[in-house]
Amino acid sequence: MKPLIASSDNSVEEEEPDGDYVLDHRTKSVYLTEQGVEKVEKAFKTTGRMVGDNLYSPDNADVIPYLDNALRANVAYEIDRDYIVDETGQVVIVDEFTGRLMHGRRFSEGLHQAIEAKENVEVQRENVTLGTITFQNYFRMYEKLAGMTGTAMTSLAEFRQIYNLDVVAIPTHRPVVRADNQDVIYMTEAAKFNAVVEDIRERQQNGQPVLVGTVAIETSEHLSKLLKKAGIEHTVLNAKQHFREANIIAQAGRPGAVTIATNMAGRGVDILLGGNSEGMARAELHRQGLELAELEPNVWEEALAKAKQQAALDREIVLAAGGLYVLGTERHDARRIDNQLRGRGGRQGDPGESCFYLSLEDNLMKRFGAERVRGFMQWADIPEDQPIQHSWISKSIEQAQERVEAYYFDMRKRVLEYDDVVNKQRHAMYKQRDEILTAEPADLREKIHQMIATEIGEFCKTYLVGERNEWDLDEVYRQALTIYPVPPEITPEVLDAQHSVEDIEVLLVKGALQAYDSKTEELGGPEMMAQVERQVILQSMDTLWVRHLTDLDVLREGIGLQAIRQRDPLVEYKIEGFRMWQDLQDEIQSTLVRNIFRVEMARRQEQKVSNVRESQQEVDLGSAKTNAPTSAPEPVRVTNKPGRNDPCWCGSGKKYKHCHYEADQLERQPTAKAQAKPAPPSRRR
Repeated sequence: MKPLIASSDNSVEEEEPDGDYVLDHRTKSVYLTEQGVEKVEKAFKTTGRMVGDNLYSPDNADVIPYLDNALRANVAYEIDRDYIVDETGQVVIVDEFTGRLMHGRRFSEGLHQAIEAKENVEVQRENVTLGTITFQNYFRMYEKLAGMTGTAMTSLAEFRQIYNLDVVAIPTHRPVVRADNQDVIYMTEAAKFNAVVEDIRERQQNGQPVLVGTVAIETSEHLSKLLKKAGIEHTVLNAKQHFREANIIAQAGRPGAVTIATNMAGRGVDILLGGNSEGMARAELHRQGLELAELEPNVWEEALAKAKQQAALDREIVLAAGGLYVLGTERHDARRIDNQLRGRGGRQGDPGESCFYLSLEDNLMKRFGAERVRGFMQWADIPEDQPIQHSWISKSIEQAQERVEAYYFDMRKRVLEYDDVVNKQRHAMYKQRDEILTAEPADLREKIHQMIATEIGEFCKTYLVGERNEWDLDEVYRQALTIYPVPPEITPEVLDAQHSVEDIEVLLVKGALQAYDSKTEELGGPEMMAQVERQVILQSMDTLWVRHLTDLDVLREGIGLQAIRQRDPLVEYKIEGFRMWQDLQDEIQSTLVRNIFRVEMARRQEQKVSNVRESQQEVDLGSAKTNAPTSAPEPVRVTNKPGRNDPCWCGSGKKYKHCHYEADQLERQPTAKAQAKPAPPSRRR
């Protein structure tokens, strides 16, 4: 536990160990203790960031998400393990399974911004969700699914439940003769790494190549420093050297080569015992200062022949030393990652060996079983630098990995169940968009007419209820004005003269269709109106769909509280999500109906602006003639097109090219574009 200081940027800095928060390693969640809450409240009071005396009061609801993200960024997420800061000052996520950089990906819900504040780099804007889909639903869109991997057996249940796929193990081309040793466990991390360094030194002296697997960039660089201190030559491969991955891995099988790699470990490139002859030839020519593009063919062939001969000799040395030795410095959460690392050795029937070095301070050991093993080692009075190696310990670690895998699988399955709700709405929305894109103009216009009639009928039913003397006809008239320009012949008095609600509704609908026909003529006829209709519908759907996705994310965050009411959060999410979908359809209709009457051609709008400008010019010119001195009148520019470097006609004092030049150029263009005025906020049911 570590105490907290809430800094001005809402990030959290760490000090000496104490008990101010609790870190859940599995979910990477951080919870404040009572002591931590008191410290945060005290710090926020001094900076004026909190209302009242209670941090978790509703008045401070907008502060809590920032505090949670600041805690997670500083406590649960570590640089060079979960992310790096590249040379451009960008925070780049590191994939926990592959160890590769995930350019363009950002943590959601403000977490990425909190990490940027923590690392003192530019805090960028939060991403806006334009569309979402889980990998599972994305893959299930394909008619046929298949794949090939060497580590699918540990995920057999997930493939079967999610994708309805069976996993079949294909026997290896040649028997595997690699020796997989039992895990070696030390009391402390320092003792573990000291043993790792000594093991690497001994293997290198015997001419055996060593591939060291680490779980994080930070660990690989820490081990690299220890090896440098011990005078052991080695190569580091992590996300910071990803562009050299193929070359480093290709030569990792040379005698005495020591390669430190994260999870990326060169998938797609075999580690050839003795080294890769082509890579060796290129390196030798480069050392001699020769460029490959300028070489004669015989020079390259000669260099390649020498490299092949050397690789064959080196292969015999490596085979005599026992083949490639794979050394893992920590167990991963998923067994398949460990199997991938082990699988780098013993390829195609080659000899090899693997072993994992663990400590009771490793993340996986902290989660499961560390205290039990520690108690046993203390009871047996085993020194810190003496390892224990037993099959039941390796078995318990494997069981811990299985529990972690099951936990993550349950999380992914739960996410998929929630996404299935969104997926149905997603398919329905995209189907509607396709129908709009492919609809005939006549069908589209009829659909809009129906929406107009429905919208008018909605507010008529709202305000024309009860006895006739209780009808609010003035409000009905105002509501009609928010939708379309009501013709002069329709007034509240005319509405009052109607005999029934149906008569009022019919009258308003006729007026709306009349205004719609006038708008069609105003925009240039049915052909132009058809284009406008399609654009306005799609714009309304897309804008509100993006907001709907954000609302669903917010709903997803808080729906878990339904469990307190003994309700299934997933069922409640489905019910509330369906209600929100109905509201979305109503709001799309309301927005569309109002926007369609506010469309104007760009050329028409620009003509209005031009008329205002010409009137302003006449006033300015008249003022100039009135105020000009009679002795030496200044020439007045009377042309409607001033020069680029002349003062702008609007009187701003700027040069014309820096003020209204671009707007006037657009006005003179012969083509006209349709654009919609922003609609007033529609009612949300």
